[in-house]
Amino acid sequence: MKDWPDMTEKLTLGWEEWASLPRLGLPAIKAKIDTGARTSSLHAFAVEPFGSPDRPRVRFGLHPIPNRPEVEIYCSARVIDRREITSSNGEAEMRYIIETPVNIGGREWPIEISLTNRESMQYRMLIGRHALMKDDAVEPRRSFIQGELSYDVYKPQASKPEVQRSLRIAILTREPENYSTQRLIEAATARDHVVELIDTRRCYMNINAFSPEVYYDGRPLPRFDAVIPRIGASLTSYGMAVVRQFEALGTYCVNTSTSIGNSRDKLLAHQLLAKHGIGMPTTAFASSPKDSDNLIELVGQTPIIIKLLESTQGRGVVLAETKKAAQSVIGAFRNLNANFLVQEFVKEAEGVDIRCLVVDGKVVASMRREAQTGDFRSNLHRGGTARSVRITKEERDAAIRAAKILGLEVAGVDLLRSNSGPKVLEVNSSPGLQGIESVSNKDIADLIIQHIERRAHPIVRRRTGRRAAAD
Repeated sequence: MKDWPDMTEKLTLGWEEWASLPRLGLPAIKAKIDTGARTSSLHAFAVEPFGSPDRPRVRFGLHPIPNRPEVEIYCSARVIDRREITSSNGEAEMRYIIETPVNIGGREWPIEISLTNRESMQYRMLIGRHALMKDDAVEPRRSFIQGELSYDVYKPQASKPEVQRSLRIAILTREPENYSTQRLIEAATARDHVVELIDTRRCYMNINAFSPEVYYDGRPLPRFDAVIPRIGASLTSYGMAVVRQFEALGTYCVNTSTSIGNSRDKLLAHQLLAKHGIGMPTTAFASSPKDSDNLIELVGQTPIIIKLLESTQGRGVVLAETKKAAQSVIGAFRNLNANFLVQEFVKEAEGVDIRCLVVDGKVVASMRREAQTGDFRSNLHRGGTARSVRITKEERDAAIRAAKILGLEVAGVDLLRSNSGPKVLEVNSSPGLQGIESVSNKDIADLIIQHIERRAHPIVRRRTGRRAAAD
């Protein structure tokens, strides 16, 4: 908590002043100075308490610009009290009370603020007498003595680095006890955020143009600042739909529905990477059973890899040692109506691959994974072993470019070291953290939360019935 200095310098205020609330992410707001009111108040809608009973928080939205409802700011703050406040018209209302610094004319000090809907009022903020210092003076016939700000600070091109605020973060997962899930919770909690686990299967959606919602167990979910999708392969299609719905609400999603789809569809992922010149094992795909032999010839001599498009953690990946074995596996997959790829087997990799963890366009950690004896799959879930590894600049660039091409902000990129340079094997949109954190001794979960803090922007611009002037 900041130690606030004694404010000995007298401040002279007009009956209206421009103010900023830096910890709420409000760089400019017009406030009415009202010494007749005891408590200061701030416009707030969609007020939602969250957090634990011993550390209660509140999240709320506000429209800082009168008559511009399409510009919304979402804030969060620690709750210090809840009181019954009587307004100037005599109506009593229970309000959440927060404490946050206010800055007027360059002087900054903490004040208590009650949250209430001031949509129908000219001023989105009222500063009461308890917020003023003993020697401050108010000149009721003057305005903006302390200088003027501008609402232009809310334009997209004027956006500034995010303020430190408590975020309400959702993790979409069916595995609440999973190591990666628990580590993300620990990292977020350590940075004063609140995490809620959402089972993707139990979400359902109200899809409309004016008030889209995500429902969960019979109630609409609250507004989240950020969503971390950790969607299992078996739930990809529905999980992407849920993520799309959060995107429609203006929620920041660590990986978008489109980027998840790009990575989960292995054929599409290979096509996108090939289009941008990313090195990969030679890969072939066909629908007709008559093309089986041609597929094998396209990728070269056996052994070859045959991989289901929906394979994960090494399951659904088969090494065919001979042409006859390859024909047999392809025939079995076709009989199951399963979509699959046929891929070159990079012999010189010798059952070893490199996992690069990419966060926000940077490789933050890497590890060398080696298959157990008698297996060619290096996945840790298949019994493979891992150790830290120093990657080359070429490998680093390949991993960063692969994640960017697929649109992933957090990704696990698997590379093979071949005689012709690194080859991207796969890009994972929900990479596990246990193996790479243990071998790299890096707090990857914390780096992901820091990334969310930078990207979870509080300003949301929505369209109203007519074209929004902010556009």
